[in-house]
Amino acid sequence: MKFIFLLLVFISYALCSPLQDAIDNAPSNSILKLSNGTYTGNIVIRKPLTVVAQNGAHVIIKGDGKKSVVTITGSNVTLKNLTITNSGDKKYTIDSGISMNNVKNCEINSCKIIDCLYGIDMAMVSDSRILNNYITSIKTELELRGNALKLYYAHRNLIQNNTIEKSKDVTLNYSNNNNFLNNTFLNNRFATHISLSHNNSFIGNTYKYNSVSLLIMGAKNTQVINNSILSSKGAAGIGIVIKGVSNFQFLKNRVSFNAKGIYIDATGKEKGMKRYISYNEISHNGEAIHFHASVKDNTITHNKFFGNIDDVVRDTEDNFAKNNIVEYNYWDRYAGFDRNHDNIGDTSYQMYQYADQLWQYNHKVKFFYASPMMTLLNFMSNLAPFIEPNLILEDTKPIFLSL
Repeated sequence: MKFIFLLLVFISYALCSPLQDAIDNAPSNSILKLSNGTYTGNIVIRKPLTVVAQNGAHVIIKGDGKKSVVTITGSNVTLKNLTITNSGDKKYTIDSGISMNNVKNCEINSCKIIDCLYGIDMAMVSDSRILNNYITSIKTELELRGNALKLYYAHRNLIQNNTIEKSKDVTLNYSNNNNFLNNTFLNNRFATHISLSHNNSFIGNTYKYNSVSLLIMGAKNTQVINNSILSSKGAAGIGIVIKGVSNFQFLKNRVSFNAKGIYIDATGKEKGMKRYISYNEISHNGEAIHFHASVKDNTITHNKFFGNIDDVVRDTEDNFAKNNIVEYNYWDRYAGFDRNHDNIGDTSYQMYQYADQLWQYNHKVKFFYASPMMTLLNFMSNLAPFIEPNLILEDTKPIFLSL
């Protein structure tokens, strides 16, 4: 029978015991309990170890402004209830609050990571947990900040109940089977950027005041479920960008108050159904759904579209493809009837481009968007088309809600 020796080490700030010496001298699987104070950072943990603030203690690990404050190169490491601050400012060395490299089964829990270029750098990290943390970047221009979380070849990790604020991005590159649950993303650039990463899920998160809440590129089997995606900032603020995906599930989300709610970039070479967008509320956006390039390979069902300036926008002249499934959505602009009272419109809801072709294909014309003259021109084109309108989208079974 194997016994694990557990050592409790109490480090007193008054005695000024070097934290790195305590880490180096502690047996594997020890618990280092830190009392109140500020400890010198730039520490390295190479073995199974827990570093935690003693009950109620306020513990700061402060770097010297160079490189990473805490570097973890051993598996089975836990950091808990710590404030980690003052990393270096060099992007080419990925100066971070916490740098984790080629480890597994680690946990960062209830920590504050502030005034660090990058928050947590996770290179080849697996089966680890990032829980209940607050992460923000150095106070500088947004473009000069680092990522709050940087996952690179990182697999099967749980990212839960964190608040990530005023950082540049959260990125996943070549990182699979990670779960993001109940996190809050505020005032970031790309709050979540997924590239060439598969089987990841994003459930119950809140996105607010980011430039782009989710940017998903080249990903397979991604699930985005029950999130609030709100108030993306700027004239080009986008709730979610979807490009080059396969089996993308976008379910039960709220997408509201964005310049563009959902931006879909489909390629002409796609084959088979790629995107499933169902049971969402998509409301009060400038554009509910914006299609770039082809409108194809989408299942769009059981959503509620209301309060949007434009329900659907397309910036190319391709026709609406028949290999879409669009049905059972509620559209507040639907003007049909329900004579048999089955809550489904008697006629399909067809969305055409009339005079709005002018600004959807030429961004310079969009300066006049929603002006009285353009509104009147669009109304007259709808009433008596003097140019051939383009069919953008057709819901074959629109939901009818009586007043």
